[in-house]
Amino acid sequence: MTIPTLNDVTSCLSAYDPDALPVRDAQRIIRDFIKPVGAIEQVALLAALDRVLGEDIISPISVPAHDNSAMDGYALRGADLLEDAPVTLAVMGTVLAGRPSDVVPGGGECVRIMTGGVMPAGCDSVIPQELVAAIGVDSITIAPGVIRTGDNRRFAGEDLMAGSAALRKGKVIRPADLGLLASLGIATVPVTRRLRVAFFSTGDELRSIGQPLDAGCVYDSNRYTLHGMLTRLGCEIVDMGVVRDDPQALEDALRHACENVDAIVTSGGVSVGAADYTRQIMAKLGDVSFWKIGMRPGRPFAFGRIASNGHSAFLFGLPGNPVAVMVSFYFFARDALLRMMGAEAPLPMLKVRSAGAIRKKPGRTEYQRGILGSDDEGRQSVRITGSQGSGILRSMSEANCMVILHDEQGNVDAGDLVDIMLFEGLI
Repeated sequence: MTIPTLNDVTSCLSAYDPDALPVRDAQRIIRDFIKPVGAIEQVALLAALDRVLGEDIISPISVPAHDNSAMDGYALRGADLLEDAPVTLAVMGTVLAGRPSDVVPGGGECVRIMTGGVMPAGCDSVIPQELVAAIGVDSITIAPGVIRTGDNRRFAGEDLMAGSAALRKGKVIRPADLGLLASLGIATVPVTRRLRVAFFSTGDELRSIGQPLDAGCVYDSNRYTLHGMLTRLGCEIVDMGVVRDDPQALEDALRHACENVDAIVTSGGVSVGAADYTRQIMAKLGDVSFWKIGMRPGRPFAFGRIASNGHSAFLFGLPGNPVAVMVSFYFFARDALLRMMGAEAPLPMLKVRSAGAIRKKPGRTEYQRGILGSDDEGRQSVRITGSQGSGILRSMSEANCMVILHDEQGNVDAGDLVDIMLFEGLI
């Protein structure tokens, strides 16, 4: 099988220009070029949380297994109910959940039943205990019109029929999914193997926490935000620290990473600075494109696949500014890494009203940090955090969402609807 090149993928786009690439085109190229890792492993149910399901789960049983009651009350025959007069039914026994009964009520009879109790033969309706007009020692009276035939009865297989798909391949397993799988008696789950991702920062000006901060130097924050975002994705991460601005050091780091992981994420070094050797080394090692994306923040971006000693890895070269790193990761790398895992997990998006005016020129996509809240009438609205400089990481910490102003969009007036991506809920 021939592996497509980036040129094969980009040739499908009309007017492809790496120096002026719209966000949607960059996302499409990445999506078309990325391939899932494919390997599947079996894990215990309790270890499956946040993993990606590697195969469809087919239900081995019907859930529920029998027709049962949705309420504590009395199981009866709907034909005994009267439209315009009360009816009194004799109580023939009690059915508890997990204890099927062989009582078969006839006409004019009913059975007391608990939630989850198996419906007795012939019964098709349940009246909740609190709706019964009168309860005697061995009879109940039901007022007319209180329930209809079929009320409060759950059918066998109503949740799932045996042989049907309970969960689909590619789903990220959540707590509710664990409960569903447990209800089917499934103890082990097929999941895609964890993605191995290496990451490092580049730049002689960077210092790690604990080192003295020399004049002109800054502490490396990008590794910590990348660590958090990759951990949230469930990746097996390899922190390679800070790589200095030296061609051989960069090549050694990329080769080492390439030979041991599925993907590499770097921050810094993909612009055109005099000491930014990363571009040259990346291009030397593989099939890599360097883009100037029509977006703010995060214009420079590198993407492709590099190889070393028979191994290859996908490469995401993010810009160096802290906010640009996070924006580029969320809107490009995140989806690609999930695709490698075989997962489908779209960004958590909402459309809400802007609390104030936002200046924006058409022609590029802008990502502005926002705070989602409520206006005086209790309606959801979003306001911008303030200064949107790409180095102001504090604004990302204050924000709870990202306001997305699309390529073709112009100025936003107060009250206009805008798209937002919630930070809470990102994997």
